[in-house]
Amino acid sequence: MTSASIDAFLEMMMVERGASPHTRDAYRSDLAHATAALGDLAAIDADALASYLRDLASAGFTARTQSRRLAALRGYFRFLYTEGQRADDPTSALSSPKLGRPLPKTLSPDTIAKLIAAAAARPAPDGPRLVCMLEVLYAAGLRVTELCTLPLATVVRDTGTVLVRGKGNKERVVPLTPAARRAVLDWLPVRAGLLGRKASLHLFPDASGQPISRTRVYSDLKALAREAGVDPTTVSPHVLRHAVATHLLANGADLRVVQDLLGHQSIATTELYTHVASPELQKLVQSKHPLAKG
Repeated sequence: MTSASIDAFLEMMMVERGASPHTRDAYRSDLAHATAALGDLAAIDADALASYLRDLASAGFTARTQSRRLAALRGYFRFLYTEGQRADDPTSALSSPKLGRPLPKTLSPDTIAKLIAAAAARPAPDGPRLVCMLEVLYAAGLRVTELCTLPLATVVRDTGTVLVRGKGNKERVVPLTPAARRAVLDWLPVRAGLLGRKASLHLFPDASGQPISRTRVYSDLKALAREAGVDPTTVSPHVLRHAVATHLLANGADLRVVQDLLGHQSIATTELYTHVASPELQKLVQSKHPLAKG
């Protein structure tokens, strides 16, 4: 029953809640881990779940990992309860591990310029593709999945914007910088030559025309970092996303504007970036922003 009910739960997450394939796979992995430790999840009780969480802590899993796995279990058991497959929700009495709010990692503008220069030094097709990816990431603050699945149709008309499909299939229109627009225009003829007669709906396709993989983007950025003399452990698509927010706020952008750009549901998420910006910006936000308390 457990395997079938987990599959049904994951299908519900995709169809009814608009969960991304990445979220679905993460939930599947977390539930598989719990199944391996506990057996038939549909039959266990709250005590067994509490013991499982204690074992995670004892094994050295971080509070964030524990919380994520509990979130997957909560969703699953609520689904079973709603569907009438259980008479109770054994996670209702469990407390989530306390999480601190880690400050987002970021990169300086000079470091980003080094990465772009390293990409530009590469021959085609990798050079123009990587320059375009970096410029679009830095201009639009995209998540890596959003970058990989960007439709070609959003840029062929050169409107200076891209239509981004984010979490929960929510769409937002994001402007590009002049540098990003030039990088896109430089990449398009290279892209066409790379595909030949193959058709692709994606701005960044792989050799088969499918969206470039997240893994490829991560590995390319790590390689660029090494070529640019930058510590590769500090570079990732998400760190570039953090850098966009931090740099915009440091240059006086409104929190609401940055929230819309990044597609944050809550402005509290955007406010976190003020802690890694300048002290002057923090003081400005606290004293002048219309949403500041007091």
